[in-house]
Amino acid sequence: MVDIKLLREDPELFKRGAEKKGFDVNVAQVLNADKERRNLQASIDRRRRELGLKSNLMKKAEGKQREKLQEELRDFSKAIKIDELKLRQKEEEFEQALLFVPNPPLDDVPVGKDEADNVEISKWGEPPKFSFESKDHVELGLMHGIMDIERGVKVSGTRSYYLKAEGALLENALMRYALDMLVTKGYTPFVTPVLVKEECMVGSGFFPTGREDSYWMEKDELFLIGTSEVTLVSYHMDEILEEDALPVKYAAYTTCFRREAGSYGKDVRGLFRVHQFQKIEQVVICRDDPDVMQQFHSELMKNAEDIVQSLGIAYRVVEVCTGEMGMGQVKKHDIECWMPGRGGYGETHSCSSFADFQARRSRIRYRAKDGNNRFPYTLNNTAAASPRLLVAIIENFQNEDGSITIPDVLVPYMNGKKKIG
Repeated sequence: MVDIKLLREDPELFKRGAEKKGFDVNVAQVLNADKERRNLQASIDRRRRELGLKSNLMKKAEGKQREKLQEELRDFSKAIKIDELKLRQKEEEFEQALLFVPNPPLDDVPVGKDEADNVEISKWGEPPKFSFESKDHVELGLMHGIMDIERGVKVSGTRSYYLKAEGALLENALMRYALDMLVTKGYTPFVTPVLVKEECMVGSGFFPTGREDSYWMEKDELFLIGTSEVTLVSYHMDEILEEDALPVKYAAYTTCFRREAGSYGKDVRGLFRVHQFQKIEQVVICRDDPDVMQQFHSELMKNAEDIVQSLGIAYRVVEVCTGEMGMGQVKKHDIECWMPGRGGYGETHSCSSFADFQARRSRIRYRAKDGNNRFPYTLNNTAAASPRLLVAIIENFQNEDGSITIPDVLVPYMNGKKKIG
């Protein structure tokens, strides 16, 4: 949620921000709702003061004057109750309208409409040059019996799959390796709930926009998470932290779920775009200092790059343009790993800074050393997500005989096994 004080002071900043991100928001309407609720609150406050004055007069009044004041008090009390009901409605209207105002991107974020406008800022490694006709992960997976898409679709519908045998072991090896690396860097490991209340989705910024991409357990009024960013941010919902406790650095290993609404016909082959996947997510909550936020944005990026480099996969880093950013993000970078089956790079990691957007919505504060309560900044980045990163491993490390070499760092997690096939 954006700071209403800043919105009042500089509505043009938020108008421009919404336009850059491609959100259709009527900032004037939000400010009007804010003005209406404030005016009504002021009116109620005046009536309450008058009610207090009349109550004091009645204590000294007698006879008809007392009866008249009693009648006026009843009318005043009734009018105040009516206005209080109106105020609750106005507050709800305002708060709902404010939820649709996106956080303006930082000034240095490239302006663009879609991923074609993302800006490549670095590359690492060289894509493999095969001396043979390479196969994609689907062909290799079926060859070695490490995945079964046909039966996955039979059981769960499109974009579903089974991983089995060495495929299941390789995924678990990748997840455990990434989690272990983050633990050595000072991140606290979590396994979080995957079903959450609506307020958690709102607080982390995934609702009200983006609602169509989540699975809803209607009977229980719960939603399946698409990332543990939701649960890690919500862990401190409605809490006041101490400044000395910051930063908090968390890493969660969870199953994630996305409906992939609007992606019909896109990436239909294989395991690149699926409904269920495993992910290690990094989340940082830090002081409300832009320089500190930038420091941790760089740290989160380095953590992810260290993992990909240690696997030996070529990748590039892109700065995400405004049109590809979500509601709350002020800065975003993607890591795209080379995938021979795609003949190009595919997104595997997404690093985002939110400033105080998520903290405001989740009502997370910290007690600063000056005694004031402030909203912290939040950031997140993928550490490892499967099957996308699994796709990159399978395709990049295939051999002429069809076997798949397991990256050295994962061999200990595979009980010493160095090849599949």
